[in-house]
Amino acid sequence: MDTVARVTVIYLVVLLGLRVLGKREFGQLSPLELVSLLMIPEIVSQALIGSDYSLTTGLTGLCTLLVLVFLTSLLVQRFERVGRLVSGDPTVLVYEGRFLVDAMNRMRVTPDEVFTEMHKTGLEALSEVKWAILEPDGSIAILAHDPPEHPSTPAHAERKKPV
Repeated sequence: MDTVARVTVIYLVVLLGLRVLGKREFGQLSPLELVSLLMIPEIVSQALIGSDYSLTTGLTGLCTLLVLVFLTSLLVQRFERVGRLVSGDPTVLVYEGRFLVDAMNRMRVTPDEVFTEMHKTGLEALSEVKWAILEPDGSIAILAHDPPEHPSTPAHAERKKPV
């Protein structure tokens, strides 16, 4: 049971640490950040197993970690509040063509990052953006204003319904 308790405590600390880093960090991991994340198991391995290097202790730790990951995903799926706690909420960065500077500063997102995502969706000017939303997975979703009606199409013209 000592191994199960150690793995549980370290899992919760790592989960909290990753949550504190912020959702933006997950969307664009640099090689250094990825290596750092991969080094976590090596760094905490001694704390997990203590001085016992047996196969049983290693398998117990691995199984505990897998059960914790499964339980976390189950709780996230079943309880919206747990999902928000673990993943966070989407954050609006641009509304009606204007940067929401406080939100961008809080999420550590630069205007250049928003412009890059705008260009990927074919938008050139910030005024074309209705919403830019930082999703919990770290990606930025861009929603454009509705395109204006074609000048030759009357606003009251009915659209044909699909058959």
